[in-house]
Amino acid sequence: MVHQEVLDRVFAALADPTRRGIIARLGAGPATIGQLAEPTGMSLTGMKKHVQTLEEAGLVVTEKIGRSRQCRLGGVAPLDEAMAWISFYQRLWVRRLDGLDAYFTLQRGTKGQDS
Repeated sequence: MVHQEVLDRVFAALADPTRRGIIARLGAGPATIGQLAEPTGMSLTGMKKHVQTLEEAGLVVTEKIGRSRQCRLGGVAPLDEAMAWISFYQRLWVRRLDGLDAYFTLQRGTKGQDS
């Protein structure tokens, strides 16, 4: 089963639209903290905090190059954990909703026979 701590970090990191934007931007290739901050008008310190949250979740990897910090997408393991959790509950809900649909279909059929 998935590790709760990993899920907590991944979902908390992805809950923020700024961090989702960072992930989307890094999908196009590596960027420095400054390059990530520039289009948002955010301070370097503020952007660094967002990147750090993503890094702690394993979604982003950073490397110090000269005076700047280069960011790139991390591994897929944290997202695999999140997808496994989501898939499990998706299957659970589909089964429950299918059961509910079968129940209501049966109820409609029974009421039609009583008339």
